Amino acid sequence: MPAWAEEKRRILIAALVALLASHAGPGAAQTSDLVSKTHLRVCADPANDPMSMEDGSGYENKLAELISSKLERSVSYTWFPMATGFIRQTLKAGKCDVVMGYAQGHELVLNTNHYMTSAYVLVVPADGELADVTQLSDPALQGLKLGVIAGSPPATHMARNGLIGKARPYQLVVDRRHDSPADDMLTDLEAGEIDAAVLWGPIAGPLVKRDHPGLKVVPLIHEAGAPKLFYRITMGVRQGEKVWQRQLNSLIRRNQAEIDALLIEAGVPLVSDMGEQVISVSQ
Repeated sequence: MPAWAEEKRRILIAALVALLASHAGPGAAQTSDLVSKTHLRVCADPANDPMSMEDGSGYENKLAELISSKLERSVSYTWFPMATGFIRQTLKAGKCDVVMGYAQGHELVLNTNHYMTSAYVLVVPADGELADVTQLSDPALQGLKLGVIAGSPPATHMARNGLIGKARPYQLVVDRRHDSPADDMLTDLEAGEIDAAVLWGPIAGPLVKRDHPGLKVVPLIHEAGAPKLFYRITMGVRQGEKVWQRQLNSLIRRNQAEIDALLIEAGVPLVSDMGEQVISVSQ
C-alpha cells in the first residue's frame, strides 16, 4: 500500500474513533477514572464492631490497611452508618471507592472475587451441656430459649425445628453507635437469660474471642434445606468499574494467605467455599 494510502487510512480510523466517542452516552465513560490513585478510599460504618471502627480497631480496618499497603497508598475513610442509603450516600456518590465486606451477588455493588466464606454460628457455654451440639435439629435444644437476630436466615431453620416459640429476638436494624444486638445477646447468654445464641459468624467469632472466652462458637454447616447459612464475602466497588475490580481481584488472589491469617487472628470462623467444611474457628 502506498504511503499516502496508509496515511489516509489512519486519518479515517482516527475520525471514526472520534465520531463514536462523541456519540457515546455518559455510561460509556471509563468509570475507573473515579478511583483515587493516591488513597484507598473506603466506605465504612464507624461503629460496626468488630468489623469496622472509627478508631481503626476492626478487622476490616486491618484488611483495608493490608490492601492499601499492597497498592502503596494510604487509607482514607468515608464514615456512614450501615443502614438504608449507605451505598447511595457513599460509594455511588463517589466519596469512596470500596466497601471492604459485602456479600457476593448483591446488586447494589460490583463484587470482587470473595476473600472469605463464613457461616452463621451457634454460640454456647464451652463447658455446658450444649458444648457438643453442632446443628439446630439436635434434640438437646428442644424447650430451650435461643437468642436470634429477628429476620435473619437462621430464624427459618429454628422455626422448622420447633425452636422459634421460646426464642428471644434481637433487633436486626439498629444504629450501632448506640445499640449492639450481638453484644447484648452474648451478655445475656453469659448471664443465663438465654441458653444459646445464633449469630453471624464474622460478628460472633471475634466478639467471643475478645470478650467472652467462656463461650464456644460452632459454625452451622449441617443445616438441611433453605436458606443457606454460609456466605461468600467480597469487596464491593461501583458498578462498571471493571478495571478496579480486576486490580482488587489480583490483590486478593496474590495475598490470600495474609488475608486468611488476619481473619483467623481476629477470630472469624472460616468455612469452605461450599460451606461443607470448617477451615478455622477460634475457641
